[in-house]
Amino acid sequence: MGHREDLLEGAKRCLLEKGFVRTTARDIVRESGTNLASIGYHYGSKDALLAQAYIALVEAVSDTFEAGGHPPAGTEPGSLERFHEVWRNVIRTMRTPGSPWHLSMEIIAMGDKLPEVRDHLAKAQREAARGVIPMLMGGLEEDVPEDDVDTLGKFYMTLMMGLIAQWTFDPGTATRADELTEGLRRVVEASGGKVPGPTTGEPS
Repeated sequence: MGHREDLLEGAKRCLLEKGFVRTTARDIVRESGTNLASIGYHYGSKDALLAQAYIALVEAVSDTFEAGGHPPAGTEPGSLERFHEVWRNVIRTMRTPGSPWHLSMEIIAMGDKLPEVRDHLAKAQREAARGVIPMLMGGLEEDVPEDDVDTLGKFYMTLMMGLIAQWTFDPGTATRADELTEGLRRVVEASGGKVPGPTTGEPS
């Protein structure tokens, strides 16, 4: 690997160990075996590098939302079954030791101390909203219209952030996929929609 890749891998390890605020440029240099000048040359700043490292960590975790990159078997796009299976996979990553999701809470709590990181991740969040839509609704990411990003995408990201907060704060009382799905079913039913009830009793 070159210095750019070494820096990214070093920054990822530092983030998981120390978080955003406690990670220094020297920590990254020491972990990556590079030098301080390389950070500015390849990424512009330490904070820009940390933002890219976090995005890379999340992308690696997100690849497991759909097994093998495919929608859950036997589920139709837009169905409660698809909703349940995708969110069950998402929640599974929050239970995994070393999960990077707790870093999102640090950004929310300490964002004023990390304005450059916050700005980078705010831009990335929109693309994350675009990417989650095909997982649940089918289709291709490149075909998702902007209106869907601003409605469905933001709805799903709101659920995501709520789940991250709950699982970071207290996993014992955090929402499970079957509870989330049943909540959605009741909302739709109360609005007059006709939807079948999901399979219950299976672990999230």
